[in-house]
Amino acid sequence: MWLRVFTAFFAFVAMDCSGLKVMVPSQTVHGIRGQALYLPVHYGFHTPASDIQIIWLFERPHTMPKYLLGSVNKSVVPDLEYQHKFTMMPPNASLLINPLQFTDEGNYIVKVNIQGNGTLSSSQKIQVTVDDPVAKPVVWTYPSSGAVEYVGNITLVCQVEGGTRLAYQWLKNGKPVCTSSTYSFSPQNNTLHISPVTKEDIGNYSCLVKNPVSEMESNIIMPTIYYGPYGLQVNSDKGLKVGEVFTVDLGEAILFDCSADSYPPNTYSWIRRTDNTTYVIKYGPHLEVASEKVAQKTTDYVCCAYNNITGRRDETRFTVIITSTGLEKLAQKGKSLSPLASITGISLFLIISMCLLFLWKKYQPYKAIKQKLEGR
Repeated sequence: MWLRVFTAFFAFVAMDCSGLKVMVPSQTVHGIRGQALYLPVHYGFHTPASDIQIIWLFERPHTMPKYLLGSVNKSVVPDLEYQHKFTMMPPNASLLINPLQFTDEGNYIVKVNIQGNGTLSSSQKIQVTVDDPVAKPVVWTYPSSGAVEYVGNITLVCQVEGGTRLAYQWLKNGKPVCTSSTYSFSPQNNTLHISPVTKEDIGNYSCLVKNPVSEMESNIIMPTIYYGPYGLQVNSDKGLKVGEVFTVDLGEAILFDCSADSYPPNTYSWIRRTDNTTYVIKYGPHLEVASEKVAQKTTDYVCCAYNNITGRRDETRFTVIITSTGLEKLAQKGKSLSPLASITGISLFLIISMCLLFLWKKYQPYKAIKQKLEGR
C-alpha cells in the first residue's frame, strides 16, 4: 500500500498542475529543541472535488522518505511510530511537530491530491532545522592586568555555555571588528587577538553570538592599555604667552599647569634653570611662581611628565620674563587721580577761606565799640 503511495507521490512531486496550488510561507523553518513547531500550509483549487488527500513525508540527506501521516477528506491515517508526535487537522494541511528534537531535522514534504473529474496533485518541501538557543556569552581578557602599547598583546576569548550552530562576531563601540594589521581571529571567530596594542585600540568590546533561532551579546569589556605621555603642554592662569615665553608683571603671582595624555596618569616634576644650574623645585602638575621672589628677570623652567608603567617620559621647556609693566600702570593710575585730588584741595581751601572771612566780619563790630570805650 505504502509503495503505491510513494510511487504516486514521486510521480507528481515536481508537478504544480493548473487549478491546484500548494503554498508555504518559507522554504526553511528554524525550530527550537523541546518546543513545538508549526509548519503552515495553504492550498487552493478551482475544480469540483470528491476527495482531498494530504500526505506528509520526512526525509534526511541520502535516505528514502518516510511516511508520517496522511488523510483522505477528514480521516487521518498516522504512522503508528509517529502518531503522538505529528498532528494534522484536515482539511487544513498544516503540520504540528511536538516536541521538536534534533532527530526531527530534515526535509518535510507535503503533497495534496484532488480527485474530481480527474486527479490534480501539487507538493512543497520545507527544510526544518533544530537548534538550542544561545546562552549569554562571557568575554575573558588575557592578560587581565593589561598591556603596554607597542610592546604587549591582548587576547579576548568569547565563551558560550549553551547553543548550537554558533556564529561569533566581535564588536568595538557597537561596530563590527574587521581583520587588520593588528586584529586577527581564530578559525571559529570566538577569539580576537590584538598585536601589538596601541592607544587607538582602547574601546568598549563585546561578543555577539548568533544561531538560526536566537542571538545574545556579552557584557561590555574595556581592555587595559597603558600608553603615553602624549601632547605635553604648559598653560597659565594669567600672564601673556607667546610661544614658549610667558610675560608676567612684577608683583604678580602666576599659576602654571602641566598636562599630558597618559594612562596611568603621569607623575610631574618642575625644574628651574638659573646661572647654569638645574634643580627640581616641585613635584605635581601645578607650580606657582611669585614674580617678586624670582631673582632674575628671565628664568627658564622645565616640566617633566613620566609614566611609571610604560617607562616613557616627555618634557617641555618655557621661559618666564618679569616686566615692570605693573609699576608703570600703577604710576599711570596715580596720575589719572591727581586732577581729582587738586579739585578736592581747592574746594577745601575755598570752604576754609569763607569760614575765616565770616568770622572776621562778625568780629569787626565788637572791635570798633571797644576802641571807642578806650578813647574816653
